[in-house]
Amino acid sequence: MKNPSTKTMKGEFPEVFQALRSILLEHTTKLTVTKDNQELFYADMKGKMYRGKPLCFGGVRLGKNYVSYYLMPAYMNPKLQGKISPELKKHMQGKACFNFKHIDKSLFKELTAITVTGLKMFENINESTFAGS
Repeated sequence: MKNPSTKTMKGEFPEVFQALRSILLEHTTKLTVTKDNQELFYADMKGKMYRGKPLCFGGVRLGKNYVSYYLMPAYMNPKLQGKISPELKKHMQGKACFNFKHIDKSLFKELTAITVTGLKMFENINESTFAGS
């Protein structure tokens, strides 16, 4: 028999997914949505390329054990990583992935601010930024 609290927790995942997805959707004037369904949402920077392909900005994935929010500027910018609070860092896996099981308005607000900062950073990026990579 499944643990009822696990079932309840996973029952929140679609709402968590939609809340995280909405953070990226606010910026579709600068992002190109490349995948958008009930489990995956990905967005690239409009007009920005890396090795001849569109530059991935971020995404959201509804997984089995949590909902993941991917933010590529966090991976590429140690200064941006330094702005992440200890509370939000507890949700990090690697340098660009944040995992959540529940909606946390204060952490999602911080994630929104970090996303905006990352968007400004990526607006100023060009192919020469990646020279030597």
